[in-house]
Amino acid sequence: MNGQTRNASFASCSTCFLGALCLAHGLTHQESAQLDAIIPAPLRLEKGQLLVRQNDSFTSLFAVRSGSLKQVTVTDCAEMLVTALCLPGDMVGFDAIGSERIAGDVVALETTTLCEFPFAELDALCGRLPGLRRRLMANLSQAMHEERQRLHLLLSKKAEVRLACFLLAVSERFRQRGFSSRHFRLPISRSEMGNYLGLTHETVGRTLTALQANRLLSVRGRDYHLLDLERLALLAESTGRRQRRSDGA
Repeated sequence: MNGQTRNASFASCSTCFLGALCLAHGLTHQESAQLDAIIPAPLRLEKGQLLVRQNDSFTSLFAVRSGSLKQVTVTDCAEMLVTALCLPGDMVGFDAIGSERIAGDVVALETTTLCEFPFAELDALCGRLPGLRRRLMANLSQAMHEERQRLHLLLSKKAEVRLACFLLAVSERFRQRGFSSRHFRLPISRSEMGNYLGLTHETVGRTLTALQANRLLSVRGRDYHLLDLERLALLAESTGRRQRRSDGA
């Protein structure tokens, strides 16, 4: 896409600080070198730039090194849905492997760098490196698990529970990447968050206000400080439904 640039000087897979979350995890030094050999120099996107466009032909997977992206999918009814939030260590493009078409516009939410894995070369390399194939399957499995969890969340939870689950999921993702699990910056707006969670912008605002009033979190702009992870977890684990009275009323 126009405006994308590449950085020729970058850390190899074996020395990348996100290696434990990426495809190189568990590979020997020699195997990691073979993976390095098929990866072009990292891409750099500025805020608002497209990585790929919906319905483009699928040719590569991408790993987020720094920054963040969102995926926006336009449905047959012309509805725009935020269908993914990608943070450092996340893989982009798994949902395009089967159809060989990109599922939605992938847009940088801030300055972002990514590693590209040309899929034809990656697939061939997986045939020679069982450890790489297992790692790819593990990442695919995790992506499916997270998507099923999000679907369950959208179908069965009230707004406050959806938001608590979302914030805890983001918290855990930052923790896995070596960042603070309690204090982080969310790159998406409240409107985008609502779209992602199946809520209106107004509902997100009211719910955040209520959670702050209960001293579960503090929000300043897009900076989130989770004040009580234990109570947030209890809220996330609740059904989010009103209990029926025993007398049937």
